[in-house]
Amino acid sequence: MIERGKMMDKEKWHYETLAVHAGSGPEEGPASLVRPVHMSASFKLPEFGPELFDALLLESDQPPHAYSRWSNPTLRSLEDKLAALEGAESALVTSTGMAAVSSAILGLLKAGDHLVAQDVCYIGSQELFGEYLAQFGISVTMVDTSSLKQVENALKDNTKMIYLETPANPILRIADIQGVAKLAKNAGARLVVDSTYATPLLQKPLALGADLGIHSLTKFINGHGDTLGGVVLGSKEIIKDLRKSMLVHLGPAASPFNAWLIARGLVTLPLRMEKHCANALALAEFLVSHPAVKRVFYPGLKSHPHHQLATGQMSGFGGILTFSLKDELSAAIKMVQRLKVLTYATSLGHPHSLVFYYPTDMYIDQAAYLSEIQKKEIRENWMDEGLVRISAGLENIKDLIDDIDQALAK
Repeated sequence: MIERGKMMDKEKWHYETLAVHAGSGPEEGPASLVRPVHMSASFKLPEFGPELFDALLLESDQPPHAYSRWSNPTLRSLEDKLAALEGAESALVTSTGMAAVSSAILGLLKAGDHLVAQDVCYIGSQELFGEYLAQFGISVTMVDTSSLKQVENALKDNTKMIYLETPANPILRIADIQGVAKLAKNAGARLVVDSTYATPLLQKPLALGADLGIHSLTKFINGHGDTLGGVVLGSKEIIKDLRKSMLVHLGPAASPFNAWLIARGLVTLPLRMEKHCANALALAEFLVSHPAVKRVFYPGLKSHPHHQLATGQMSGFGGILTFSLKDELSAAIKMVQRLKVLTYATSLGHPHSLVFYYPTDMYIDQAAYLSEIQKKEIRENWMDEGLVRISAGLENIKDLIDDIDQALAK
């Protein structure tokens, strides 16, 4: 039997064996300052005993590595870093942000359970709640979660989870995490909060009473716009259960290389968020007085309906702002065509400043899971006929303002 790493016998090995084993084995030499990427599907198992059973049965919150769909050294390093930033006991990194959302929902709810979710959030989550969870026997009530009264009225005897996204994508509505946490606790339900817009630096849902925090790592946390990822954060017990149920059986595992890229980006998150927030505020203040603009939403503006709430539960207001134009769709099309620095693209949290237009008739009016009353409230109070979302990047603020100004000049 050939033992990996025993290079003293290599002169006796044939080419086929050398191709597999030469240069492999335990890492040796000086420790690198940057963690390597462990692009291995499998790992050498511990000797027969408790550690082996832990590796195969995932009995602890950080079992020995056996197979990369379950755990991997590169992913664990990222999970430890994210848990420390969030103030969580444990973390589970997934392949995408939606994988994190669906893992939390499907891992903690079963047929017959009831979910209270917000009526406007990231469209993937919104459609999951409104269109697909019924297929699994999970009933959903979608409400304006910025209203504690609406959340309370939606609770039922079988409510097992309340789901918030705050600030909400794309309308930037703010929900009272601490207030909803009290309602969830009284109802015997878990509170899950998607805090992607805020990142762990600007908002701490777990410290405010949430049971689980969620982030799309694709966005600000990675910060380079070059990979996908998601994370669920919470107690060791809940994350261990999600790893055993969702990661093992549904398979939303992240690539180690993607995890390495995200961990690399995470190093500069504090510096980047300062710039994102500063640029977003400056753009919001500029647009407020622009003659082509109807209204602007940014939590850092005193005119935002939930400015005081955001001030109390966030340490910064984020890098996203939205606004509506007086000439609506026609003006939005012309603006996008004229932009030179900002890029018309989906996603957010990139070094580049990105702009995207949400037509209300496509995004809200066609949502069969929303009532006509809900559609009217969203249109009148947040979206008008369409909403422009800007993800403020890292460019010089004067260049960004000049670019938007010239795009709206006519």
